[in-house]
Amino acid sequence: MPAVHEGADPVVGAARYSAVPTLMDSLLHDVRNPLNALSINLEVLCEKLKGEAGQVPASQEKNIKAMRDQIQRVDGILRQFADFIVMRGGAAGEAGLSEVARRSLDVLAHESRRRRIKFQTTIEPDVRVKLQDTSELSFFIVQALLRAFGRSEAGAEVGVCVHTEGTHAVLEVTDAAGSAPEQAPDILAALGLRCAQLGVELQIRAGVCRFIFARA
Repeated sequence: MPAVHEGADPVVGAARYSAVPTLMDSLLHDVRNPLNALSINLEVLCEKLKGEAGQVPASQEKNIKAMRDQIQRVDGILRQFADFIVMRGGAAGEAGLSEVARRSLDVLAHESRRRRIKFQTTIEPDVRVKLQDTSELSFFIVQALLRAFGRSEAGAEVGVCVHTEGTHAVLEVTDAAGSAPEQAPDILAALGLRCAQLGVELQIRAGVCRFIFARA
């Protein structure tokens, strides 16, 4: 009897992924409850540590500040990743291409370090686009970056460029793999389909993935 490799089955994989947004939404909610409790109790502790002068002793202020900063950092990280994973669907309107591009780089920073890939960025500030579903902008950027990661060797550079061309806004993600075989053709298929549905022009040639949006 042949071995069953369920992890490689596209149907199983799709089912696994479909559960991620719901689980991430639940995770965000459940983790923030103890974070809020820690934050409240930390402030109570601060009040108890204050002396007659109404200040926390200098020897302990540094530790209190470090704990407060880390609680805020964890909350910020959860919010940041949830925005990219929990797809709630967006309305037609305007979205900040420059801002989403920078946030996407932050979200994938660990993955780029793990693969030892460097970012080369040229992001024109305040570039905004019109889109039929504004929530999909992060999908385009993240998928294009993951495609470039899959095509790049350790130590390589991946370029991210955001700029305007007349009435259009352009996002380019480039890698140095040239005409190498695609490592993730499913990414190209998904990008092509969603771009066609939303009226975004997609140009892919060798190591360049280029999106052309209507400029806001």
